[in-house]
Amino acid sequence: MSDFFQNGVITTIPRLGHRSLEEMERELLSLSQRRNMVLILPALYSEFETPAMTRIIEELQQVDYLYRIVLGLDMADRAQFEEVKRRMSVIPTQVDVIWNDGPRVQALKAQLRDAGFSSVDIRGKGLNVWMMMGYIMADRDAYAIALHDCDIVNYTREVPARLLYPIVHPAFDFEFNKGYYARVTDRIHGRATRLFYTPLLKSLERVFGKSRYLEYMASFRYALSGEFAFIRSLARGIRISPTWGLEVSTLSEVYHNTSKKRICQSEIMESYEHKHQDLGQEAGGGVAKMTKDIAETIFRIMSQSGVSFSSGKFNSLLTTYFEESRRAIEQYNAIAQVNGLKFNRQREIEAIETFTESLRIANEDFHTDPMGVPMLSAWTSVRSVLPDFTDQYKDAVRLDNEGVSYANT
Repeated sequence: MSDFFQNGVITTIPRLGHRSLEEMERELLSLSQRRNMVLILPALYSEFETPAMTRIIEELQQVDYLYRIVLGLDMADRAQFEEVKRRMSVIPTQVDVIWNDGPRVQALKAQLRDAGFSSVDIRGKGLNVWMMMGYIMADRDAYAIALHDCDIVNYTREVPARLLYPIVHPAFDFEFNKGYYARVTDRIHGRATRLFYTPLLKSLERVFGKSRYLEYMASFRYALSGEFAFIRSLARGIRISPTWGLEVSTLSEVYHNTSKKRICQSEIMESYEHKHQDLGQEAGGGVAKMTKDIAETIFRIMSQSGVSFSSGKFNSLLTTYFEESRRAIEQYNAIAQVNGLKFNRQREIEAIETFTESLRIANEDFHTDPMGVPMLSAWTSVRSVLPDFTDQYKDAVRLDNEGVSYANT
C-alpha cells in the first residue's frame, strides 16, 4: 500500500484503502451522463500479435462508462487494418480505428505538410498521439481524454478508471492527471527514470539553481510514464514532440498552459509490466536514444526561459550528473537488498555510462541546432490555418471504418 505523503507542487493521489474498482466504475458511469470520456490508444499492428493487447481488449469489454475509444493504428496494411477493426469490435463502446497508413489519412497528412506542418513526416508514437488528439478535436461532445500504451502485460481496467476519475469528478478542479506506478518484478526496472531523468533534474538544479519549472518536473513520481488524461479544452492548445521527448514535452506544455493547482498525478496500478527497451549504444536506439531526446527537450525548454548552456556549465552538469547517478545506484541497491530483489550493479553502471554519452551527444546536437526537431503544433494553430481540416479528418476516419473504398470517394 502506498503512503499519502505530499511533496512537490502538484497533488498526488495514491491507491489507499479498500475501495472497489466496481464502485468507482459505477460512479464514473453516473458522471458520464454529464461528461463524456474518451480513451485513445496508440498502437502498432505488431502489438495485436501479443498477449498484452489481447488482455487489454478483454478488460475494455467490461468498461461501460466510456463515450468512445479511438485507436491510432501504425504500420498496418489494409488487411491488417480490417483485422484490427474486427478484433476491436467485441468492445461494446464505439471504437474508431485511425488507419494512419491508409490513403485517406496519408492524403490529409499531405495537406498538413503543404500548409507548413513539416513534423508530420516524423513517424512514431508522438505523431500517432497528435493525430488522435486532432481527431477528437472535431467532437465537441468529448470532455475528457485518457491515454495509455498498448504493451501493458498486466493491464486491468483500473488504469482508465484512475486516470479519468480525478478530472471528471465535479468536486475537483483538475485538468491534467499523470499516471504513476512501480516498475518492479523480481528487480527494479525503469532505468531511464531512475538513473537518468531524476539525477539529471537534480544536477540541473545544482548547476543552474532552483526554478519553478525544475521543481514542477521533479514533482512527478514517474514522469516518463505513457499514461495520462486531460480535458479537451487543455488538449487543444498543447504541442506534442514527435521524438522520444513526448512525455517530457507534454508535461512542459501542461506547465505553460494551466495552473499547477489543476495538475495531479494518480497511482493507477500497484506494479506495471511492459516490454523492456534495449539499452542501445551511443544514442543510436533503445533507451540510449530516448535519454538523448529527453535531455535535448529539457535543454531547449530551459533555454527558452533564458538559461544559457555554455561549455563550462555543461562540463559542470556532466560531472554533477556523474555524482548524482552514482548516488542513485547506492539508493536503489539499498531498496533492492532490503526487499530481496535482484540487483546487478555492473549493469547499472553500464547504463549510466551509456546515459552519460547520451548526455554528451544531446549537448552537441543542441549546440549544433538549438531549435531542433519542430514540435507538432497545437491543434488550435492547425485549425487557424486549415479551418475545415478536423471535419475532413473525421469524415475520412468514418469512411475507413465503414469500409468505403478510397477509389469510390
